[in-house]
Amino acid sequence: MPTRKASATWEGGLRGGTGSFRGESGAIDASYSFGSRFTDAGGSNPEELLAAAEAACFSMALAAGLEAAGTPATRVHTDAACTVEKVEDGFKITTMRLTVRAQIPGVDDATFQKAAEDTKKNCVVSKALSSVDIQLQATLES
Repeated sequence: MPTRKASATWEGGLRGGTGSFRGESGAIDASYSFGSRFTDAGGSNPEELLAAAEAACFSMALAAGLEAAGTPATRVHTDAACTVEKVEDGFKITTMRLTVRAQIPGVDDATFQKAAEDTKKNCVVSKALSSVDIQLQATLES
């Protein structure tokens, strides 16, 4: 299995400094700052990357699980919201909220909900975020 790589550079102090990160493929390349992480200032941040990783992994893993069960999805769309909060003397990623909408011919809602919950527990990124409260809202679309 491949090992994926990324790098980041931070210059300056915490509040006045700036950083950038880049993935080895070049597809991820962004700047970040204290403001883009902890306020509504523009720019990217590590939490956005985690949300994207969780959404991508969850959609793919749910589709794979449904296909393996003989009920392939036509479409799985996942929105992820990663929340970082001040906790005691530092910051912590506290929640990852997943909103999933899927089109799966011939599947009832109970089967879909079980598959979505199983995916929440077993997708690779969810496992990596095991200390985070992952919340799931899953909707089966027709």
